[in-house]
Amino acid sequence: MAAKTFKMTAVGKAELEKELEFLKTEGRIDIAEKLKVARSYGDLSENSEYDEAKSEQAKIEARITELEYQLDHAEIIDVADKDTASMGSVVSIKRLNDGFEAKYEIVGFAQSDPSNGKISDESPVGKALVGAKVGDVVTVEAPIGNIEVEILDIE
Repeated sequence: MAAKTFKMTAVGKAELEKELEFLKTEGRIDIAEKLKVARSYGDLSENSEYDEAKSEQAKIEARITELEYQLDHAEIIDVADKDTASMGSVVSIKRLNDGFEAKYEIVGFAQSDPSNGKISDESPVGKALVGAKVGDVVTVEAPIGNIEVEILDIE
């Protein structure tokens, strides 16, 4: 089976590399200290602090493995055309049914963070926006039904 590639911008890759470095250094140091303190409390079989620290350690190690895999299989996308929405573009849109306006940065799956305005190119909104130009009206195939949005600006 071929390895999945993770499309991302150069900035996005740098952010993931920074997170990975933090987890490998400060994250591991912090959890080692928590484990040391928890061990000092005695009997590990009934030590909730130790169990919690071990669980946190497992999460950190899983995230490190995930980031290393994504970075090893990263495909850097170059944003050349500012007239057309693509990965790396910041797109301002307006929903035609209610006038709601929003601004989204189109990023790769590994970088997506919808609560901070970063949507994946694989998401319904991202798929609809990729390839669109200012003034275009595109249809987003959402779980609640189709939504028409107008492209107001592309940065």
